[in-house]
Amino acid sequence: MNIMDFNVKKLAADAGTFLSRAVQFTEEKLGQAEKTELDAHLENLLSKAECTKLWTEKIMKQTEVLLQPNPNARIEEFVYEKLDRKAPSRMNNPELLGQYMIDAGNEFGPGTAYGNALIKCGETQKRIGTADRELIQTSAINFLTPLRNFIEGDYKTITKERKLLQNKRLDLDAAKTRLKKAKVAEARAASEQEVRITQSEFDRQAEITRLLLEGISSTHAHHLRCLNDFVEAQMTYYAQCYQYMLDLQKQLGSFPSTFLSNNNQSSSTPMQSVSTPSVLASASASLPSVSNSIVTSGISELKSSSGSRKARVLYDYDAANSSELSLLADEVITVYSIPGMDSDWLMGERGNQKGKVPITYLELLN
Repeated sequence: MNIMDFNVKKLAADAGTFLSRAVQFTEEKLGQAEKTELDAHLENLLSKAECTKLWTEKIMKQTEVLLQPNPNARIEEFVYEKLDRKAPSRMNNPELLGQYMIDAGNEFGPGTAYGNALIKCGETQKRIGTADRELIQTSAINFLTPLRNFIEGDYKTITKERKLLQNKRLDLDAAKTRLKKAKVAEARAASEQEVRITQSEFDRQAEITRLLLEGISSTHAHHLRCLNDFVEAQMTYYAQCYQYMLDLQKQLGSFPSTFLSNNNQSSSTPMQSVSTPSVLASASASLPSVSNSIVTSGISELKSSSGSRKARVLYDYDAANSSELSLLADEVITVYSIPGMDSDWLMGERGNQKGKVPITYLELLN
């Protein structure tokens, strides 16, 4: 037998097998043939694998959206990845904003209050942009890549073996159908032998598929570790951003209290400072964007002495907890400092009410 004859016979056999499976599948759908059911344990494992695949894809895709909201940028990165080339480096949004601020500050003049503030804000935005890049890189390596490896690797193998199991099951049921239809003793003996062979092949493939599916539990454990890494990366990122903004806030609060207006006339408006007295404790409070009391020398004098002063409230303030005092704009209260108190707070009194108040909401009176 030459190679051509062998190939022709193999193609004929494959075509016959395919036709047999197609007939069996069609008759099962029409209710004209019996179907060998998988055992309950294997069915549960298959269901668990499908569920894992579905939610892994959703989490992976939404994480990509979170890390890179721009769909065009995501498509570009995907194309470069498939071409095995590195995507061109470009500024992200915080870095671009930071560069605009720095350029504007240099244009207005680094010696001016506004120009100086823009430069400092721009430098902070660029640092946030760098932290953002680190978050994306760390998350891609420690979180997204393992999820993608499961979808494109392990689950593809499971799908392949599951398809083989389906084919072996169709072969088995087709052989059983032929055995039922066999009437001659010689034909029955051949059909019985075929059923034994197909049953053995089906059982072996079922065991292979089961072993693969039982590995899903290990996949969950691995993805749990990856999830912890992702949370840690986010925690580091947000902590960096908070520290950068806290440092920027202090820098802006140290600016001179007055500056020249654009028409070179002396402005009596004090330099406005962005100051949040307690980001964590009073997140629900409506914070003002400006304050003119932080740069006054009266605050330093008051903190260094044991006396008290009258202060006018600049903005409404809702106490975050029982240790703080709620304030109403334009009311006058008594304030003083106590040892060990946070530098952004004073003790305030209104009649028999007493509590901490943020200094950024106050204007000390003479």
